[in-house]
Amino acid sequence: MKTWKLIVDREPLPGQWNMALDEVLFGRAGQRAATYLRFYRWDRPTASLGYSQDADRVIDLGYCRRRGIGVVRRITGGKLVLHDREVTYSVASSDVGAFTDTLRESYRRISLALMKGLEFLGLAAALAAASPEAYVRGTMPCFAFPARDEIEIGGKKIIGSAQKRTGRVFLQHGSVPLEKDEGLLAAVSAPGRTPETATGMTSLSEALGRPTSFDEAVDALRRGFEAVFGVALEPLVLGPDDLEAAAGLRDSKYASEAWTLRSNSGTQY
Repeated sequence: MKTWKLIVDREPLPGQWNMALDEVLFGRAGQRAATYLRFYRWDRPTASLGYSQDADRVIDLGYCRRRGIGVVRRITGGKLVLHDREVTYSVASSDVGAFTDTLRESYRRISLALMKGLEFLGLAAALAAASPEAYVRGTMPCFAFPARDEIEIGGKKIIGSAQKRTGRVFLQHGSVPLEKDEGLLAAVSAPGRTPETATGMTSLSEALGRPTSFDEAVDALRRGFEAVFGVALEPLVLGPDDLEAAAGLRDSKYASEAWTLRSNSGTQY
């Protein structure tokens, strides 16, 4: 039985640190044959931009500044996500035996593990088919509609994910809302970018009809990965070198406006 490394950050963390630590795990996966599974939280509502997105087109930076909402840019693709009351997962690996060497198939396999985790919670989820063309080509947020091979319950997206791949090494992370706030998501999105009809998300608490805690959700999702991939999860405590590398990335990259707001017509945050 293969062993993966498991990190569960139960204390909410700043968005810049979360992104830096995921990148450190991506780097570790490229240096040695290992798979890292991480679950974490955010210390305040934080909007994350996909790697190629133009901040001016997808986010209301003035609103975020006035309301104290964090803004970060991911190294993964995808669309705008508002992280708040949720479980965020990340998987970093170079194991093509478990995940294959293609983005789509590795994405799909991770979705199956996440669906198994939802099943342990008592939820019946499905993989979404094709998204509306306006969503694919437009600037609506990630949770406006389910994308292909993303996870939905009753036609509403419950998990949104994005991936970065370099050869056989990849990082995938995603958002699993414990509760939803479509009003705040609409306010954070650039004016006119989130039509009122795009209410395509749900949450664990809504789907289950009861409050769901971070620990309960993480336990079920962890079991889903173990069952689908047939692995044992070994808790990992990151050492000083990894923490120093994450702090360096946080300060030089994720705290930088040049990274976060690049190609956004000069607007400052």
